[in-house]
Amino acid sequence: MTAAVPSTESGTLTWGSRRARLTLTATILGSGLAFLDSSVVAVASPRIEADLGGGLATVQWVTNGYLLTLGALVLVGGALGDLIGKRRVFIIGVAAFGISSAMCGLAPTAELLVVARMVQGVAAALMVPTSLAILNSTFTGGDRAKAIGAWSGLAGVFSAVGPFIGGLLVDTSPSGWRWVFLINLPLVVGAIVLARMAVPNHPGTRTPAPIMSQVDIIGGVLAVLGLGLLLGPLIEIERLPGAAVAGLMSCGAALLVALGFVEKRRAVTRRPPPMINLSLFRLRTFSVANIVTVVVYGSLSVAFFLVTIALQQGIGYSAVAAGAAGVPVTIVLATFSSKAGGLLAKIGARPMLTIGPMIMAVGMVMLGSIQPGQSYWVLVFPGFVVFAIGLVFVVAPVTATALADVGPAESGTASGINNAVARIGGLVAIILIPLAGGLTASQADALGTGEAILGGYRTSMLIAASVCAMGGLLALIAFRTGDGRAAVPVER
Repeated sequence: MTAAVPSTESGTLTWGSRRARLTLTATILGSGLAFLDSSVVAVASPRIEADLGGGLATVQWVTNGYLLTLGALVLVGGALGDLIGKRRVFIIGVAAFGISSAMCGLAPTAELLVVARMVQGVAAALMVPTSLAILNSTFTGGDRAKAIGAWSGLAGVFSAVGPFIGGLLVDTSPSGWRWVFLINLPLVVGAIVLARMAVPNHPGTRTPAPIMSQVDIIGGVLAVLGLGLLLGPLIEIERLPGAAVAGLMSCGAALLVALGFVEKRRAVTRRPPPMINLSLFRLRTFSVANIVTVVVYGSLSVAFFLVTIALQQGIGYSAVAAGAAGVPVTIVLATFSSKAGGLLAKIGARPMLTIGPMIMAVGMVMLGSIQPGQSYWVLVFPGFVVFAIGLVFVVAPVTATALADVGPAESGTASGINNAVARIGGLVAIILIPLAGGLTASQADALGTGEAILGGYRTSMLIAASVCAMGGLLALIAFRTGDGRAAVPVER
C-alpha cells in the first residue's frame, strides 16, 4: 500500500525514518544498476567474444560505448532533473535503462550490442545524477552526509559485486552473458515502485518555452561526437590506416573546441543555459574535487577492467572465480563506507583524499604482481582488501566535497559534472593505459591465455597505480585543512 508512505511535494526527510530508507533504497538501486553495468562486462568478455566475435576490440567498444554516452550526457541528465523535476527524470531514466538492458540481452550481433550499450549509457546519464541530487535536496546537515555516504558506498558495492554476479551467470549457461543484462529488469521494477512511493517530488524550474531553449541538448551531442571521434579511433588504431586515425581524432578535437565556444556563448545568452556551468568551477573545493575524481576514478576503472580479464585470460580463473575474487571489495565497502562521512566531518577532505588514493595504488601494485599457479591468498585477496580500504577513504568523501558548497538549485548540474568526469576518466583510462602498457588488441587476440599476456597487464597496472597516487598527491597539495567539513557538519 502506498498510503503508508505518502507522496508529498518537495520536503526534507529525517535519517532513519521509513520514507528516508525507501528513498535511499530507490536511489541506490537506480544508480547501482548503472555502476553494476559499467563493471560487469569484463567478466563476461570471453563469452561475448566467443559468441559474437571481434576480439578485445569488441570488449572495449562494449565497455566504452556505455561510458561514452554516460560520461558525455550525464550533464544533460543533471540539468533535466533541475528543469523538470529530479524524481520524474530519475524514473524515466530507470525505465529507459530497463528497456535498453533488454536490448543488450537480446542483441544478435556485436554491432547491435554496442548500440544497445550506448542507449543504456544515455539512460544511466538520466538516473545517476538525479539519484544523487535527490539525496542532496532531500536531506540536510549530518543526515545528508550519512545519505551520501550510504549512496556512494552501497552503489559502489554494485560495481564490486557485478563481476561475481556476472561470472555466476556466465558459467551457468552457454548464453549466460545475456543474463548479465537481463537480470537488471526486476531491479528496475523495484526502483520505479520505490521511487513513486517514497521520493519527494522536487519541482523543477521549467517555463512554457520549448525545452531545447532550456536544456543544452546540442552541447550534449557535441560532447558525444567529440569524445567518440577523439577516443574511438584509438581502439581501432591497429586496424585503421594512420591517416584515418589522425583525421578522425582531429575531427573529434575540433568538435570539442566547438563545444567550448558554444558553452562560453551560452554562459552569456543563457538560452539555453550551458551544459557545463563554468561558474561552479569558481568554487575551489568543487574544482579540486573534480580533478581528483577524474584521476582516481580513471585509474580504478582501468584496474577493475584489467584485473578481471587478467584473472581469466592470464591466470586461468573461471568467470565465476574471477568475479568472486573481488568480493572482499564488496565486504569492505558495505561495512565501512557509511562511516566515511563522519570521518570527513572530523578531519576534512585533505587527509582522506591523500591517504585513500595512496592506499589504492598499493593495492593496484599487489594486484599487478599476480602469477600463474599462485594461491589466491598470496596477492589477489590482500590486494583487493588493500584496494578496498583505499576506496573507503575516497568514494563518499570526494563526492561530498565536490557538492559541499553547491546550492540545492544546482545540485543536479553539479552532481552531473562530478559523475561526468568520473566516467570520462574511466573511458580515457581504459583506452590509453592498456595502450601505454603494451596490452593492445592484437597482442591479446594473438596470445590468448597464459603468462605472455601478463607482461602488458603488469605494466598497465603499474601505470594505473602511478596515476592513482598522483591523485593523492594532488589532494595533498591543492586542498586546504578543513575543506569538505562544511558538507558534513559534526553533530554536537
